[in-house]
Amino acid sequence: MNLIPIILSGGSGSRLWPLSRSLRPKQFLGVTEERSLFQATLARLEGLVPKVAPIVVANTDHRFLVADQCLQMGVTPQTLILEPVARNTAPAIAVAALQALAQFERKQSSSGQARGQTDSRVPAVESPVLLVLPSDHVITKTEAFHASVRTGYDVAQSGALVTFGIVPTHPETGYGYVKAARDGYASAPLADVSRRTESTPPLALPVSAFVEKPSLATAEQYLRDGGYFWNSGMFLFRADVFLQELAAHNPAMAKACQRAHSSAAKDMDFLRLDAEAFGQSPSDSIDYAVMEKTDKAMVIPLDAGWNDVGAWPAVWQLQSQDTQGNATRGDTLLHESQNCYVHADHRLVALVGTQDLVVVETSDAVLVAHKDKAQDVKKIVEALKAQERPEADLHREVFRPWGAYDSIDHGDRYQVKRITVKPGARLSLQMHHHRAEHWIVVSGTAKVTIGDKEQLVAENQSVYIPIGERHCLENPGKLPLELIEVQSGSYLGEDDIVRFEDRYGRA
Repeated sequence: MNLIPIILSGGSGSRLWPLSRSLRPKQFLGVTEERSLFQATLARLEGLVPKVAPIVVANTDHRFLVADQCLQMGVTPQTLILEPVARNTAPAIAVAALQALAQFERKQSSSGQARGQTDSRVPAVESPVLLVLPSDHVITKTEAFHASVRTGYDVAQSGALVTFGIVPTHPETGYGYVKAARDGYASAPLADVSRRTESTPPLALPVSAFVEKPSLATAEQYLRDGGYFWNSGMFLFRADVFLQELAAHNPAMAKACQRAHSSAAKDMDFLRLDAEAFGQSPSDSIDYAVMEKTDKAMVIPLDAGWNDVGAWPAVWQLQSQDTQGNATRGDTLLHESQNCYVHADHRLVALVGTQDLVVVETSDAVLVAHKDKAQDVKKIVEALKAQERPEADLHREVFRPWGAYDSIDHGDRYQVKRITVKPGARLSLQMHHHRAEHWIVVSGTAKVTIGDKEQLVAENQSVYIPIGERHCLENPGKLPLELIEVQSGSYLGEDDIVRFEDRYGRA
């Protein structure tokens, strides 16, 4: 099976604030289990095909998060493509398709097939088939998912653009729908297609239409009619066919993506798209750019325990619930409360006499919302961004390629951080114009450079870095280095950093 998974990881997940922030969105969080949604997507590929590394498309701000979580899963992406700006799913898939095709052609040209050494009775493979997956979905029935992908592979090989339509379980108004053509399933009433069981082999149907999010009455009618499926955002098609259809239906996007890819630069383990060219691409979803316009669209009904984890009620549905319908994570106490979701990260959260609430506690923010209004959490994020508040983008704990820091206290002219440095990791050689720093090592050993002097600092020892002095911190050991940093000065913002050298390409 000549299949390449394409994992899209550029979403913001604003409806899952305050757990999800723009610099650490929901796909990189353990929303429903200990591993992140992104890591669960990687794990879902196991057993589908012989081990094939995916191509990952990510926001440049998330590059080290992606790399670190792939490393934790033992996965090395074929390519990790960095988007300089967000341009929705169609351009992201286009550059991934271009990269997959380029890699495939290079492999073919260096193989025996290119030298005319293959069996002439075996037809040459024209293009890899791409399995496009968002990185923030949950699928609980992996085997059913695999079966549908195998069916879709054969359909995609024939030149179709395949989408997976989720068999609806209730009249949902928060999803778009895919309508199957009535002449595509002649052996039984089309309504039966939406009620297929796990033991029924997957089938592929021509797409009649893509339908916007309906009213409740319309969604109820869809269920009665049958043949309507939730639009999953997952696709399967040949790279060359998709690019041909994109060029036919959105030539401006196709040209911009081609320029961005052809001018991309290799940066460590990343492929950076040309910012100017990619920024000129129209911003559009694959549905609007291609799927609604092509005559090659096919839908495969999928009943695999799918959930897009689009808002807090979806998280509640995915968790085990007590006899009162409550689902909780963390240190919680509930009394005479029903159908609530409570997430406690750092302290005890107690509810008394409540119903249908979402309560999410993090180190720097608390959300209380009625489940019926949970989709409007994004309005809070919009307000935070308008006020330029950091809670829209950052958690109190901030992850860096070398480790993480947690701002545990701050006040007028001072800030206290707990810093963790991974074994072998090194911060940039830097200086600050407006602050001095004290470092106190709590555990491990630090290799510290201040000016021209280099020294080892052990547990319970400290150093002082004056304003304007070049300095660097490194963990030379095999265990994590933990220290307390006390900053003092007239300005303590993260933008008061001048980097001179940086192994992570940030200088």
